[in-house]
Amino acid sequence: MQDVTNESALNRVSVISSATNHSSSMHTNPSNTPTHSGTYSSVITPAMSTSQSLIAGEVALTPTHSTFTPQSVNPHSAMTAITPMVSGTDQARSSIKVQNCVSTIHLGCELKLLDIYCRTRFSEYNPARFHGVVMKIIDPRATALVFRSGKVLCTGLRNEHDSYIAARKFARIIQKLGYPARFLDFKIQNFIATADLRFPIRLEALQQAHGQFASYEPELFPGLVYRMVRPRVVLLIFVNGKIVFTGGKTRGEINEALDIIYPILRSYRIS
Repeated sequence: MQDVTNESALNRVSVISSATNHSSSMHTNPSNTPTHSGTYSSVITPAMSTSQSLIAGEVALTPTHSTFTPQSVNPHSAMTAITPMVSGTDQARSSIKVQNCVSTIHLGCELKLLDIYCRTRFSEYNPARFHGVVMKIIDPRATALVFRSGKVLCTGLRNEHDSYIAARKFARIIQKLGYPARFLDFKIQNFIATADLRFPIRLEALQQAHGQFASYEPELFPGLVYRMVRPRVVLLIFVNGKIVFTGGKTRGEINEALDIIYPILRSYRIS
């Protein structure tokens, strides 16, 4: 009778142990996916794989009890917009304005200046003061200096295109007067531009340190004259930070001159 009781107790313990192992296996594998061997295989739960499967633009599944709530993941949502800083040289470059573009052409024939003056409008001729005819046109607004040799100098334009158009119009006016004028050797001879650095400059100290290139006589002229060797540009520098560029034959030479002179003037800034 005692043996029967012991055997019954052992069977009860075995049943409880089997139930416990079966429950533990179910918790490890909630999908209850049987393997080929007939046992339950272990898989990664969504809670464990969420941090590993987050890819930009994908939807993450966050387990809440027995359901999953979709959450949009935006990698740019935590970024802060940064405004790029503009350098002082770029600011100075943006302030450059071409005030005058001077060009020359040659008509290929000699001219009678008094005859041209008498037969054209908007022209001036005073050989006692200037040995050329001063002619003007309205569109584009330009002035030409016409010389006896056939050379014509055009001034008053703001860009190369307008200077070219004005030079052709002056040549056409001379042709209509009966001269065998041709449009030859058009060249941009000089760009006159201005820039504003927006800080005051110690011109006396600049002249002392760069005496080889700079001359400053405030009694005669309020600006410092700075002559660059390469590019061959002359700068008129004023104490308020304004600069006049002259002598440059291209816009690139004006920009190059500013790039060279800006760090120099920056070191002589009045704080």
